[in-house]
Amino acid sequence: MMLLDTMVIVYARTPKSPLHAWAKSAIAAAVVGDGAAISAVSLAELCSEDGVDPAAVAAAVIAFGVAVVDVPVAAAETCGAAYRNYRRQRKRDSGKDAPKMPLPDFFIGAHAETAGWTVVTNDQGRYARYFPAVKLVTP
Repeated sequence: MMLLDTMVIVYARTPKSPLHAWAKSAIAAAVVGDGAAISAVSLAELCSEDGVDPAAVAAAVIAFGVAVVDVPVAAAETCGAAYRNYRRQRKRDSGKDAPKMPLPDFFIGAHAETAGWTVVTNDQGRYARYFPAVKLVTP
């Protein structure tokens, strides 16, 4: 299974995006290959965008051939540990604190790591650094 980063869906829905063609191709390849999914975290991100009807988002994603899946409880420890490392690194590098609540990418990365899935993303750096065991598909 390939777990799509939220932005892959955003780019696929945005014809003016420089990553539009890549995102559509990556989704299509995942759908016909090992399967494609987004996590409930990505669904929440997509529902929070301005100008969308939250009640219609899941159906639109499913129409792409992409499943919407729950984040497994087993991913919580992995997510928390990776995000704690991120917060410490950010404080060392910039002197700035990060929010205490993990960013969505950490839930997505932990989900993929726990399930042994690939992540499709344009954000190679964060996933590669904090989830080095996760295989990535990038532009």
